[in-house]
Amino acid sequence: MKTLKLALAITLLSLFLSAQSLEQKNYALINANLINGYENKIYPNSIVFVKQGKIEKIGKASDPTTGYEVIDCQGYFLLPGLIDAHTHLDNMAAAKRALETGVTTVRTAGVSAYQDVALMELVRANRLAGPDVVPAGVYVTPNLEETILADVRLGSLIKGVKADDELRLLVNVNIDRGAKVIKTRGTERAGRPDTDPREQVYTEQQIRFIVQEAAKRNVPVMIHAHGDEGAKAAVLAGARSIEHGTFLSDETLQLMKQRGTFLVPTFITLEDLTQPGGDYVGSVLELRGRFMMPQAEKVFKKALELGVKIATGADNSYQSISTSRISLECAHFARMGMTNFQAIQSATTAAAELLKLDQTTGKIAPGFDADMILVPGNPLEEIRYLQDVLLVMSNGHLVLKRIPFGK
Repeated sequence: MKTLKLALAITLLSLFLSAQSLEQKNYALINANLINGYENKIYPNSIVFVKQGKIEKIGKASDPTTGYEVIDCQGYFLLPGLIDAHTHLDNMAAAKRALETGVTTVRTAGVSAYQDVALMELVRANRLAGPDVVPAGVYVTPNLEETILADVRLGSLIKGVKADDELRLLVNVNIDRGAKVIKTRGTERAGRPDTDPREQVYTEQQIRFIVQEAAKRNVPVMIHAHGDEGAKAAVLAGARSIEHGTFLSDETLQLMKQRGTFLVPTFITLEDLTQPGGDYVGSVLELRGRFMMPQAEKVFKKALELGVKIATGADNSYQSISTSRISLECAHFARMGMTNFQAIQSATTAAAELLKLDQTTGKIAPGFDADMILVPGNPLEEIRYLQDVLLVMSNGHLVLKRIPFGK
């Protein structure tokens, strides 16, 4: 009898969850100037067919659209959804804000508990349109502060996370809870007036232990590192990406090129330090930002010259006060020496490669997730058009549509 009741309860729960799933429509996006993300060209008057959340095929104006809901792109420019590879997004309102800026995939860089894992699962279950989430869970840092409350197993870490057994515990609790990437630090923060962002935190040996422990479960590691000493230690230890990298030396950049380590500059966050409003406010931070921006630009240009792989990250929580955006990061990349096409790829194909999602997103191609945005002008000519998103589709769900403007 107990087995029968349990089976009935599971069946009812499955039916309930199924009823909560979002409707999956089939679309034909017609009359689009298509930028597919992997070719530096435009395919005019294209049709993109979307079926069951995937890009079914790329067609021409003469192709029939019977059986599809037609969306007229009105000659505007359709390109892959943007990727934010460094965010602290942790709630559904923030997820909606990210989508509305054209971001259809995110990698989190540490949240207070495991809200990012829950968001990932909601999107996977088709109960939330997106963005897709690659979650980090809890930041692996020497002092967990309030995040120690994220899981009861972390209680033993109240005095710090430095020894091997402490690092092992936190890495594995994160992965147990669903983290798909581990975020740890090589240096201190730039966004706190009482810390110097160049100061090394974890040693090469400690970072290598974290990387090796995560690798046992096939999970990569991203490293917060402004200073060169901490960043170099992270590269030598096998990190997947260096986040920020403001003070990287040419030697460390060359090492990154050799080892295929990605750079996620989050340059727009340094600009945020210098501006009123946004996520960071204060005279110390403003002065710090003004000092760090030219240095970060110098590093970016050298990384670009050497061929280091570069991906976009806005490093915010998409709060209502947040002003950092991936579109603005792309604009900075173009200003600092990338072609517009390279800047777009940093937010699409390159970022997808970093996240190991390059077989599912970052391109408009058959079989890929239907993650797309529509902008009012050609971003290959003027990158600023990325800042004015007219339509967003995430996993085949139409989450924003501002056109047509006329009645």
